Amino acid sequence: MERILRERDRLLGRASRLIGLVATLIALACLSVPGAIAPGSYLWCIPALGAVALTQWWAGSRNNNLTWIVVMILTGFTTVLALTYVDPEPINVASGNAIAVLMGAGTGSVAIQLTHSRLRILVGALGFAAAVGLSIVVGLSSGREVTLTMVTVTGWVAAGIVGGWLSSSVPRVMKRIANIGRAHRAERDASEMEAQRRQDARLLHDTVLATLTMLAHSGVGVSESALRYQAANDAQLLRQLRLGGSPTPRSSGVYNLEPATESTLGNTLESVKHRFMRMGLAVSWHGTGQVLLSSEVLDAFVLALGECLENVRRHSGVTEADVTITDDETTVRAMVTDAGVGFDLAAVDPARLGFAESVVARLRDVGGNARLFSSPGSGTTVVLEVPK
Repeated sequence: MERILRERDRLLGRASRLIGLVATLIALACLSVPGAIAPGSYLWCIPALGAVALTQWWAGSRNNNLTWIVVMILTGFTTVLALTYVDPEPINVASGNAIAVLMGAGTGSVAIQLTHSRLRILVGALGFAAAVGLSIVVGLSSGREVTLTMVTVTGWVAAGIVGGWLSSSVPRVMKRIANIGRAHRAERDASEMEAQRRQDARLLHDTVLATLTMLAHSGVGVSESALRYQAANDAQLLRQLRLGGSPTPRSSGVYNLEPATESTLGNTLESVKHRFMRMGLAVSWHGTGQVLLSSEVLDAFVLALGECLENVRRHSGVTEADVTITDDETTVRAMVTDAGVGFDLAAVDPARLGFAESVVARLRDVGGNARLFSSPGSGTTVVLEVPK
């Protein structure tokens, strides 16, 4: 957003600067025609136009600084007044054209930069009114008030229209970019889900379905011990999938699995984190994860933690949750917090709490415990504890 706005301001500044400098060069060429102004006036006219060009350059280069824009307008007006009242020669065709170009395009070019905020529009309106008034005054002294005023009005209005069109185009471009980004993300998510679905289908086909097929045929041609071994491997595979793991195939029907005796908590939590991230819940992890737990305790702890995060995803109304892992000599704790809608514990039948079996009972089976804290509008906190 900020980068696009900077590019917009840079574009407006360059357009204004280019038009203003070209107009100043044209005015200088008109005044260089013999007889346009007195020779003495030509000597101060060159540095005056140089000052106009310098302020035009700075007004278009200094991040469209409003101060430099005002200075540029005043410098242009001062130069026009000097050409009108200081030069002893009466205004002729050449000097009149120079004044018209300075009023209409030299100073009017800044209107391009005065269209994308209320303050700038106000400055532009005041500058336009002053330019029209000055054109009438200068034109009356030479009998060219109609022509000079028309040129001034045309230059300022045209520059304002160009600036307004460029400024209004930015929100449309930003909206289109955002739509393209959302479409790209949706397509990428759909592709990832389809790839995951195909991978899961292949995984089940190579393992569980193959084992079920053997069982359906009463294990014909397969020894009982081999069948039991295959079923045990499949059960271990399903356990790892429930914990968020990603088995790696070694050969058809055979997958690398983590050891089931003791597992590092941190590796398993990382899998849970990625699983919920894919489901749209951003989980921030705090504390230690390098804790060894037995397979049974680890299963209960991680599955209970996953159920808590699933409740956050479904019921909290937010897309972020925090998990803090701590441990001491005897216990490992996880605190799951969210800033969601919360609820009144006293108003809910404990038997209806979805985590009564999935969380509390599961942890108690391994000697652990779970505590729940919540109130309407203040989010929910769940503390899980399991023994080492």
